[in-house]
Amino acid sequence: MARGLDHIVHAVRDLDPAAALYRRLGFQVGSRNRHPRAWGTQNHIVQLPGTFIELLTVADATEIAPHGPHFFSFGAFNRDFLSRGEGLAMLVLEGRGAADAAEFRRAGIGDFELYEFEREGERPDGTPIRVAFALAFASDPQSPDAGFFTCQHRHPESFWNPAFQRHPNTATAVAGVVLVAENPSDHHIFLEAFTGEREAQATSAGIGIRTPRGRIQVMEPAAFRDHFGTEPPATRRGARLAALRFAVRDLETVERGLRAENLRSSGRMANLVVGPDAAMGATLVFEQI
Repeated sequence: MARGLDHIVHAVRDLDPAAALYRRLGFQVGSRNRHPRAWGTQNHIVQLPGTFIELLTVADATEIAPHGPHFFSFGAFNRDFLSRGEGLAMLVLEGRGAADAAEFRRAGIGDFELYEFEREGERPDGTPIRVAFALAFASDPQSPDAGFFTCQHRHPESFWNPAFQRHPNTATAVAGVVLVAENPSDHHIFLEAFTGEREAQATSAGIGIRTPRGRIQVMEPAAFRDHFGTEPPATRRGARLAALRFAVRDLETVERGLRAENLRSSGRMANLVVGPDAAMGATLVFEQI
């Protein structure tokens, strides 16, 4: 089964400035949420139809569970990631729970127990709700600084809300995510197994996989610089998540908003790009649909 994008984790050291940044970028940002104490993390959510950005920090590391046999520690991964810097930390696809964990085990890309949890949330009018998730983790040994898992929403009607998906910057979707690697083709076997898509396309810049919701690309560092005009994260430890591509209805609205907020951006290949210095380690690309 092919899996589309569910969400991307943008890990930051201070959650309040991250939420303020995304508001300045023209997004509607949800309220602060708290994860299980064994994770030690808190987040804000930026929803788009079918996909969201998870702004995440480690708020209390005292009870974070360590990695163990057949156990991937979400908290430990993000704690260690943030010890090296901020940026895009984890790529998450839509999930089927235990079926994904079994498939990843058969494919040799993850032998982890399914992780299930729930938390409280609230609707725009403040009405409390509960949301629940089942996470199936995968691992690419050649990408130790990038996390991968699928997310099954147990109560999707409680999580997804069109009222949260209307943004002043006219964003309508996450068009894709871009990784950077010295040798992009080294990662096609893992990504094909992870996405369930068996036809990675070779490009002049690297490789690309079209999923049912959004495109995943892996570019060489030089190609990334050429495409986006920004510096990619260092790849000495392996492939890294580097850029998010947003589809917007009106690029001029985005540009006016960025100017009003004094956010540095550049025009690149008919797109607007906010680089990692301004976007807390991430490259954010706005593309007119």
